[in-house]
Amino acid sequence: MYKRFTVGAAMVSMLFLGGCGASKQVSRIDAESTTDLSGEWNDTDSRLVAQEMINDVLSQSWLNQFTKKEKRKPTVIVGKITNRTSEHIETKTFVKDLERSMLNSGQVEFVADAAEREQVRDERKDQAKQASEDTQKGPGKEVGSDYMLIGNISSIVDQEGGEKTKFYQVNMELINVESNKKVWIGGKKIKKAISQDSVKF
Repeated sequence: MYKRFTVGAAMVSMLFLGGCGASKQVSRIDAESTTDLSGEWNDTDSRLVAQEMINDVLSQSWLNQFTKKEKRKPTVIVGKITNRTSEHIETKTFVKDLERSMLNSGQVEFVADAAEREQVRDERKDQAKQASEDTQKGPGKEVGSDYMLIGNISSIVDQEGGEKTKFYQVNMELINVESNKKVWIGGKKIKKAISQDSVKF
């Protein structure tokens, strides 16, 4: 009985040691390529959803109406994007994807968000003490935003055995900062089917 236990334990130890000694291979891929390993929200989802949402919001009538009335591009700020899923989602990355897609369109202008503004204001305070008068940037000259883009990401998971379906819903709204009127509401749905083989010994 003792011999059997010893032999069995030795075999298990060899299996673990073999696994620990497995080599790892790393290869570089295009950052814009579509990848989906875990089935969870990833950089590809963030980039593609941002592009689609921004294409939609910029194709609506509010933009043409504003430029005709004001004779300039609207100034936009991205507000809070709330993660309502059960997984960790780096919403700051999604916000930057939204800003990049919107700004690169050349149809709108952007102002810094609340955290970024604090950093810039601290810089102006430092300039008031340290910089020469002809290069100091004074207060009271910030550009106010005309519209704020806000939204949320939610998900529903349906699972049976090794089969799982994950459904993401991204909702976004563009709000007139002065009047609180919603000038655009958009949504994007993503559905993923995930299959996992059962472990066999």
